Amino acid sequence: MTDTPDPRRALRDAFGTFMTGVTVVTTLDATGKPLGFTANSFASVSLDPPLLLVQIARASANCGPFTTAPGFAVNILSEGQKDISSTFARPVPDRFAGIDWQPGPQGSPLLPGVSAWFDCTTHQIVEAGDHVILIGRVAAFHATAAPGLGYYRGTYFTPVATQATLPTGPDIIVSAILERLGQVLLVDDGFGGLTLPTARVGRDGTFAALAALIADSGIEAAAGPLYSVYEDVARGQQHIAFRCPATPTGTPRRGAFVDLAPASFTEVTDQALRTMLDRLADESRMGNYGIYFGNQNAGRVTPVAQEKTK
Repeated sequence: MTDTPDPRRALRDAFGTFMTGVTVVTTLDATGKPLGFTANSFASVSLDPPLLLVQIARASANCGPFTTAPGFAVNILSEGQKDISSTFARPVPDRFAGIDWQPGPQGSPLLPGVSAWFDCTTHQIVEAGDHVILIGRVAAFHATAAPGLGYYRGTYFTPVATQATLPTGPDIIVSAILERLGQVLLVDDGFGGLTLPTARVGRDGTFAALAALIADSGIEAAAGPLYSVYEDVARGQQHIAFRCPATPTGTPRRGAFVDLAPASFTEVTDQALRTMLDRLADESRMGNYGIYFGNQNAGRVTPVAQEKTK
């Protein structure tokens, strides 16, 4: 079992391994009763401060308690905990019956035998249509060597299963939106057009791929907040983009900085990236930014700049 004292490092390292894992999100209601629900995805929002997000349906009976609680925990289930995943996904009277849970450092219930957990204070509540986004600030993190439990297209899987039996999931593509002084870095896409610095995510995880993109650019920049998550169904890819503020000096190894304006993006050949950059140009002028969730054609933008903060 490994304790990581720096939550920023924990968030960066853990998301490389657990980003698509099955989780149980937990909290306590006003009377101290433990509550929880199963979620098969969560996402990093920021490394500094260390923030993550999960979503809960507004129609859920747990929505009210979770949005008013001072914090919540994300328990990443291990490969032998399919029954726990199923229990917390069903409307049973007491989901914690027979579970020897313990309060975390911030008080939220931690489940035994999990691969890892994040214990968070509630940082922000974002209304998002028929869902609510819970943004938590990571206060404590704990991990074990137990393989995590995954879920894809109705099937559970684990990293220790043979490659032939694993379900085929989408490639994960990460993009670095390198910004400075009202400009963004665009590079040659190899097909006569322009694109963002982009790479496939390898075994080392999303933040390792993002760090490599920043290093390869030759520009000093920080891995900033999550900006867009969308699935390209036709190509079988999931795209994740992060805004990365860059220092005002230095020449990129390839490509060039262009003004954050739609006129600068006419040679961006990927329509989804071009739409994202057009949105960034608009939001940059207004100073209000959002996170896009959806696919390459349609989705929703959830504002994060002017929401209530706890």
